[in-house]
Amino acid sequence: MIGLGALMRHVHELMDGAIADLYAEHGLPDYRPRYSPVVRTLVEQGPLPIRDLAAAIGVTHSAASQTVVQMRRSGFVTMEKGSDARHRIVHLTGRARAALPLIEAEWAATERAVRELDAELPVPLEQLMTATLDALRRRDFRARIGDVSA
Repeated sequence: MIGLGALMRHVHELMDGAIADLYAEHGLPDYRPRYSPVVRTLVEQGPLPIRDLAAAIGVTHSAASQTVVQMRRSGFVTMEKGSDARHRIVHLTGRARAALPLIEAEWAATERAVRELDAELPVPLEQLMTATLDALRRRDFRARIGDVSA
């Protein structure tokens, strides 16, 4: 029997992998789909501290920081010290800006593909995931598991 966690990871891998393949086919083998929300946010809002970037894209500070480090290694962003030495300001590089037409085209194509997938599902995937997150915010999963001591 396949567990729920494995199913969720597999769906994510299938979708994310297809997008990564598309980037590789277009000459960006080191660009990851998770970079796109960062790139799109920095285009829209300009350079941001990691904390603000994390809030804008809806991930933890740690997740945003890890993604930014990977993006920096691949040459898609740079980081500069902010006015407070504890803050790092994230900037897009020329490489990221040059990739913007492909990033925007992929984003639009992915939105179309998700709508097509939703038409085959009993409930649209985003609606189901949003409802799940809302329910877990009301009562976290640990509380739902309860006490499992023997």
